[in-house]
Amino acid sequence: MPELPEVEALVMFLRDRLADRAVVGVEVGSISVLKTFDPPPQALVGAPVTGVARHGKFIDIDCGGTHLVFHLARAGWLRWSEALPATVIRPGKSPIALRVRLDDGSGFDLTEAGTRKRLAAYLVHDPATVPGIATLGPDPLGDGFTGEAFAAILAGQRVQLKGLLRNQGVIAGIGNAYSDEILHVARMSPFALAASLAPEAVAALYAALRDTLSGAVAAASGKPAAELKDAKRAGMRVHGRTGAACPVCGDVVREVSFADSSLQYCATCQTGGKPLADRRTSKFLK
Repeated sequence: MPELPEVEALVMFLRDRLADRAVVGVEVGSISVLKTFDPPPQALVGAPVTGVARHGKFIDIDCGGTHLVFHLARAGWLRWSEALPATVIRPGKSPIALRVRLDDGSGFDLTEAGTRKRLAAYLVHDPATVPGIATLGPDPLGDGFTGEAFAAILAGQRVQLKGLLRNQGVIAGIGNAYSDEILHVARMSPFALAASLAPEAVAALYAALRDTLSGAVAAASGKPAAELKDAKRAGMRVHGRTGAACPVCGDVVREVSFADSSLQYCATCQTGGKPLADRRTSKFLK
């Protein structure tokens, strides 16, 4: 799933490509991808692109006051083309969910792999009316996201750190991958309770969060959309690296599996050398 760094890189990529462009066509290949009906997709036709922004993991393309907002979910992606094919896509006849054509012949497709369709697109006059945006927590790279603000978020939260970092209503933009990476940098167990952290541990987690995300954004910046997935995988320390050696201590990277996801961690770096149990106990193995 694209998370804050990849979405931010896509936004920067689109800002560059969409500057001074206008929309000349919108084609819907999957009716289910559109979560709104008014304004209709054709409202974008003829509109100039006046801005591109990010809200958590949402991308917001402002077309003269009508916003195309989309969330790529777990298996969605944006595929850019300098010269889109002339063939018009039809609903149910293409793996492409949505195509946007620009006045210079370029454009992009929104695609989604697999059978579980979660890619979502919205056409709105105000991005704040998109349900997922309306409930977002603060952006962790925003100027207002200070160490004090982070400490206030954690205070009284008797929830596991892994779940808190992924909760979009608490902090916007972090998902499964970067929560693993942040906790590894901070040398903390994913199952530690947020409210139990001492002030120095809160400060360490805040620094790990900011450094991990800002470093990933810097690494992704300037890369074309087609390269961002591979760049993300290559930059992971523990996420998706079960069985590999921890780059810090050399211990094996371990995994805890859940119904529809998994987490990766280093026992030596994060849990005092003790492997974590499976999802049924969420305690240390004896």
